[in-house]
Amino acid sequence: MKNEKAKVKIIPLGGINEIGKNITAIEYKNDIVVIDCGLKFPDEDMFGIDLVIPDVSYLLKNKDKIRGIFLTHGHEDHIGALPYVLRQLNVPVYGTKLTLGIVETKLKEHGLLSSTELIRVKPRDVIKLNSVSVEFIKTNHSIADSVAIAIHTPLGVVLHTGDFKIDYTPIDGEPMDFARFAEIGKKGVLAMMADSTNVEKPGYTMSEKVVGESFARLFSKSKGRIIVATFASNVHRIQQIIDAARMHDRKVAVSGRSMENIVAVAAELGYLEFEKDILVSIDQINKYPNEKVVIITTGSQGEPMSALARMASSEHRKVNIVQGDTVIISATPIPGNEKLVSKVINQLFQKGAEVIYKSLAEIHVSGHACQEELKLMQCLVKPKFFIPVHGEYRHLKQHGELAISLGMPEGNVLIPENGGVIEVTRNTIRKNGLVNSGQVFVDGLGVGDVGNIVLRDRKHLSQDGILTVVVTLSKENNSIIAGPDIISRGFVYVRESEGLMDEAKDIVRNVLRECEESNIKDWASLKSKVRDELRTYLYEKTKRKPMILPIIMEI
Repeated sequence: MKNEKAKVKIIPLGGINEIGKNITAIEYKNDIVVIDCGLKFPDEDMFGIDLVIPDVSYLLKNKDKIRGIFLTHGHEDHIGALPYVLRQLNVPVYGTKLTLGIVETKLKEHGLLSSTELIRVKPRDVIKLNSVSVEFIKTNHSIADSVAIAIHTPLGVVLHTGDFKIDYTPIDGEPMDFARFAEIGKKGVLAMMADSTNVEKPGYTMSEKVVGESFARLFSKSKGRIIVATFASNVHRIQQIIDAARMHDRKVAVSGRSMENIVAVAAELGYLEFEKDILVSIDQINKYPNEKVVIITTGSQGEPMSALARMASSEHRKVNIVQGDTVIISATPIPGNEKLVSKVINQLFQKGAEVIYKSLAEIHVSGHACQEELKLMQCLVKPKFFIPVHGEYRHLKQHGELAISLGMPEGNVLIPENGGVIEVTRNTIRKNGLVNSGQVFVDGLGVGDVGNIVLRDRKHLSQDGILTVVVTLSKENNSIIAGPDIISRGFVYVRESEGLMDEAKDIVRNVLRECEESNIKDWASLKSKVRDELRTYLYEKTKRKPMILPIIMEI
């Protein structure tokens, strides 16, 4: 056997050149450690798709080596694919208390809770595996209980920061574990993967405390009901809204399924603290005067089915927006959601509400580190090699340049790609081949049964519509017995285009007659000729290319 130099393989299977779908495999000898298992929400051109999850076929091929899935925090883009992946890959899942609390709710919905081993950890815990050990290190982010993950290998430490920001005054009073990051930096970190989301922003991310002060100020000015939309997972933000409500003697109601789930889990685990009587159900809000009510809701991204969007369009069963309401949107639109958010804001203004959003007040801070915090992380950890992750290509490129500006040799920075195998030895880092990676579409109950061809058809249908031609032929001589009938959907309105449809029918008759004369009998040829002639004619007349579906029956 060839005496190979020991190496660590780092294989991102998602989360690179995209925001979401984060999952990375780190492999040393016979141990594979999987960090996170997230989903991504579909792009605009993914018609009808509900969720996008990573392709884990590489993990399935190597399932004997997988020692567990280790979670950095409880956001959907880091845990959302677990119910789909755990069906195929039954391995232990490690996470902190709140992260596993959220995962439990998910697995319960999917009927997987009893068959999954969930192992609760806390910062500074170390899990010993065969040839590596995995350590959890406290960080701050826009959800409580976030950690970075350090994998100790005989070659050195491979550190994944997870999503982080540096908050000196976090709501739970527990700042990031700077001492531990500095300690492992001193011992020597072989490679670091770090969050690149906010690398374009100079300076520092503001502390979450700033938002609490803004809430207190806005609540004191508001005369009517207050509705606050924020991310359900931001438990610290929810705590600050409840604190501001208590200060102004208001009751709090929660709207939106994910918000209700997380408030219940966080309260049960002790991450939200409030007197029992401050929380009322959404059914009870009419018992209190408007100036005594705060509603915390989902929908800060303008999602069409969310509670806030339904309130804005008067479709919410329990809450109607009225003159004098104050709506606070405590989030920044995720790139691509700006139109949805501005539509909701416009609808709320039209209903007479006062709407306060990011550009008007300090009601949201990011959970990701800006440039100065990223520099601090580089200087604390002093990694030998650097792999920027969690961002689109421009973010990764700029994060790499930031590391080089701090003195890291250019050859020691490597920009990864999904499925790209990165091999790290004591002194080298290089790309070596690709493994299967990509996206699996979840559509209703189907996982992976909708592929690019189905999406291409859906796109075609959405743009040009469909034309179905139904005709019945004689089995003996292929002459037309009934039809052709033409049914059109999403192409032209038949009644207004009778002339066009009559001519289309004539074309079908002529094609079938010619086929009869030429003794062409197989259905594939008949359908193909009908399709080609109709396509040419319709394009000439309308400059459109509907999907043409010939249906031929024989009697």
